[in-house]
Amino acid sequence: MTSKQPLPERPATGPVRPTQPRFPWHHFTMRFSSTPRGARLARHLAGERLDAWGIPYGSDAHDALTLTVAELSANAVRHGHVPGRDFRLQLSAEDTAIRIEVTDTRGERLPDLAETPPAGDQDGGRGLLLVAALTDRWGWYPRVDGPGKTVWAVLQVKSP
Repeated sequence: MTSKQPLPERPATGPVRPTQPRFPWHHFTMRFSSTPRGARLARHLAGERLDAWGIPYGSDAHDALTLTVAELSANAVRHGHVPGRDFRLQLSAEDTAIRIEVTDTRGERLPDLAETPPAGDQDGGRGLLLVAALTDRWGWYPRVDGPGKTVWAVLQVKSP
């Protein structure tokens, strides 16, 4: 028979956070409706998952990653929408890298980073510029399990 050791008490200031985010392998995948509501839900759930993985709300890394999810999800809804088809969000964490992948079912509309920023009065065209500025690298590849494409971005999370 083994005796149970009492759990150490947590400080009253909140949950214990690692000082250096070193992730064991984490993975999250979910499909969302290809609507603005689906894109918002993807952003919110990604924020929850990142916080659970030790990237706290309000940190620079959390803000950059959730904004990247929001931009890639919005692009999937706006440019990759096929009626009746969802988009898929996948988050992966390994060591200090977080990888975001958003897959849609429209393979003929490929992401393209504009050489110059759009005019100030132009609506849209800045999403991938934000993704490129906020992450260490990004790209896309054709979807392997059906029609469409996957747009991905990676950010190395630094110590707080």
